[in-house]
Amino acid sequence: MIDASRRAVLSGLAALAAAPALGSGTSLPGDDLQQHDALALAALVRARKLSARELLTTAIARAEALDPRFSFMAQRLYEQAARQLSGQPAAGPFGGVPFLLKDLNTHIAGELTEGGSRLFKGYRASASSELVLRHQRAGLVIFGKTTSPEFGLTGTTENRLTGATRNPWAPDRIAGGSSGGAAVAVAAGIVPMAHATDGGGSIRLPASCCGLFGLKPSRGRVPMGPPRSEGWGGLSAHHVISRSVRDSAAMLDVTAGIEPGSRYGAPPPPPGGFLAAARRKPRALRLALMTRPFSGSPVDPQCVAAAEAAARLCEQLGHHVEIAAPAIDPAAIGMASFAIIASAVAADIEDRAKLLNITPGPDVLEPITLAFLAYGRSVTGRDLARANNTLQAAALTMAQFLTSHDMILSPTLAAPPLPLGQISLSPDCDFPTWGQRAAAFTPFAQIANLTGQPAMSVPLGSSRDGLPIGVMFTGRYGDEAGLLQLAMQLETAQPWAQRRPTL
Repeated sequence: MIDASRRAVLSGLAALAAAPALGSGTSLPGDDLQQHDALALAALVRARKLSARELLTTAIARAEALDPRFSFMAQRLYEQAARQLSGQPAAGPFGGVPFLLKDLNTHIAGELTEGGSRLFKGYRASASSELVLRHQRAGLVIFGKTTSPEFGLTGTTENRLTGATRNPWAPDRIAGGSSGGAAVAVAAGIVPMAHATDGGGSIRLPASCCGLFGLKPSRGRVPMGPPRSEGWGGLSAHHVISRSVRDSAAMLDVTAGIEPGSRYGAPPPPPGGFLAAARRKPRALRLALMTRPFSGSPVDPQCVAAAEAAARLCEQLGHHVEIAAPAIDPAAIGMASFAIIASAVAADIEDRAKLLNITPGPDVLEPITLAFLAYGRSVTGRDLARANNTLQAAALTMAQFLTSHDMILSPTLAAPPLPLGQISLSPDCDFPTWGQRAAAFTPFAQIANLTGQPAMSVPLGSSRDGLPIGVMFTGRYGDEAGLLQLAMQLETAQPWAQRRPTL
């Protein structure tokens, strides 16, 4: 049932929503717009070949058509988006382009932010995030928020508040997490890019599962507040999942930069900005190929093959690849990150429960989240200090390794997209078994969060069943430009933009 606010936006342009988009002759609105990324759509708006209102209405109509199948919309802000278009004309590099925020720790004043949790159902933000203000100044038209697992705690986007987000490539498989809703919105053609966050791989995992490009920036590159300037003790970062590399680079240009009061900031951007840097051919790089995770857990041969094929492609492009990996203690960094994340989650849960005057239990939290709460309550100040020391040592080890290598090349994930239910926060197993499953699926991604480095998943592989497989590159702290240069070179050599799920 479409509520009154959504009906008000759709009614004036019902013909556009019902008819084939721009004469495409297909059954879904907006199919003819799929060839355009966000920068190209903004150019069409500036040239008055399309209006921002047409783009918004088409995106809403497509979202309404596909959300019942894939469940990626957490909040609908259709009336608010229409009001934005009724004000000043679209401006900025993304002027008039529809956009979706992830519904996790990213706020619009007065609007819902529920984080995939029944505990936060009905929570409305008192102020807008600095990142959201930068999105709006860039001309993006925010018309909704995408799904997340509860508090972003797992690599699949399934929760008891909004249900299971399904992969457009195979609806019985996960879309990845925790930015799964964002990845589905891009893969299904609702928007050309969508906001995402990454505290342990949550941009790169869903990008890999859905055949998209996903860059996690360096710690401190993109603002996190208010009300606080870091997430999970500095492990988390914000950016986008996109179809094109240039959209990701251009978005970094409009969002990067220290916000007032931030605890830290990344090194300055390259001269001319990230998009200009991305367009330059990279120098010959020395890449370390790492197909065995620090934990030694098994990796699906299809994911290994994708990474090895990417290595061969890089060599053909003039780069040097050798098998190498830094010496990292997986048990130590795993326990350190668990202590930091669990204590942060426990604090947020207890603060919310105190405000509501309730005792948090299974009626408002999922089983695995309750286990995080229990562990978080047991973590002491000394435990957190030791965890921080452990991660600082790991960051120094990685930095030293990357003095002799420019990047690490690895699989993004240890398997193609899993069936739904296996690593949800309400699984068919106990907490230790869940932890083993989740860690075995994502053994490569979290190190970049723990050390603060930038990393990207590039959609270069596919499984025997035709499911996407991403390849990950991890770079030096502050060197998003180097990653983006290589990504654009790979995108030119092996284009992926037209590889899409059949809807």
